[in-house]
Amino acid sequence: MSSSDQQYPYAQEPYAHEPYAHEPYADPDVTQTWEGQTWDTQYQPVYQPASETAYLPNPATGSYPLPPEAAAPAYEQPSVQEAAAPAAASAAAPAYNPPTTMGNARITDAQRARAEGRSPIIPPGIQPAGLTAVLGLLLAGAGAIGSSYVLLVPLILLQGLTAAGWFRLNGMWPARQGIALAFAGGLAADAALLAAGREHAPAAIIGTLGVWVLLTLVLQLRSRADADERMYGLMATVASAALTILAAGYLAAAPDAVVVGGAAVAAATLARALPLPGAVSVVVALLAAAGAAVAAGPVAGTGAGGALLGLGAGVCALVGLRVASYDYPSRFVHMTAGIALPLTAAAPMVYLLGRALV
Repeated sequence: MSSSDQQYPYAQEPYAHEPYAHEPYADPDVTQTWEGQTWDTQYQPVYQPASETAYLPNPATGSYPLPPEAAAPAYEQPSVQEAAAPAAASAAAPAYNPPTTMGNARITDAQRARAEGRSPIIPPGIQPAGLTAVLGLLLAGAGAIGSSYVLLVPLILLQGLTAAGWFRLNGMWPARQGIALAFAGGLAADAALLAAGREHAPAAIIGTLGVWVLLTLVLQLRSRADADERMYGLMATVASAALTILAAGYLAAAPDAVVVGGAAVAAATLARALPLPGAVSVVVALLAAAGAAVAAGPVAGTGAGGALLGLGAGVCALVGLRVASYDYPSRFVHMTAGIALPLTAAAPMVYLLGRALV
């Protein structure tokens, strides 16, 4: 044994415990390959029917197989009878649900009537009728005094309610410029009557009305709204101004006619607000108007002609009430147009019949 062998005795004999000691030297430039199998590809688990062993563990892996997938049910087209059943049920159901006021204590009579599908004609009721009666009696009292300036106080209040109520009755709110313009027309008519006197009342009223129609037309032409809106505003403003100016007929009428007319409208409005059937209520209201006119005869100094004047004023008052009740009116309409329109509508009749009968 050479000295190198004696110095390195492990160089001649490989380690017995090394598994690759007798294998040939592996070239580092040659790619090594893995000859052993790392898993068994021969075993294929067999799944048994899912009805009994769907959730039994696999004996080899210990895992649980997923449950079998069920086929999706086929979509069936509904028959003609089944499709027609919901339509028939909806047709048999009412067109609207019964209204409720639970949780909404501020629902108005108009909203309730619209929800219940009732008539859009809703009378103002007893409270506006009472205020109309008060205003009518104020006009009658001022007429009994005989002073035009005293009569001017309730008349201006009547004209203001007429101007505001007509715009709201037509669904136009806020309409401050239109209300102010119509109210200014009424004041202009009052001033013209006071200046010209009762003997020139027709010229003063018709002249004021013509000027205000022209003024309203000019103002609407300057508006930047579309054509339909301008036409609607023009008609509402002209009608409001015309009614407010016609209310000045109380100032143009004879004082005795104002007494009879104011009392007749007050009685007719109160009688119409009573809970009576429709036709009976109309008859009772007209009889009440005629009776109030006869009762006011000794104060006004009128005879049988006063009854006819009261009857005519009562008819006009009922027409004004009907107009104020149209198209689901709100409480604001009832407290403005519902108060003013019975008296405003009766003003031309009081003037004309007063000249003819009193």
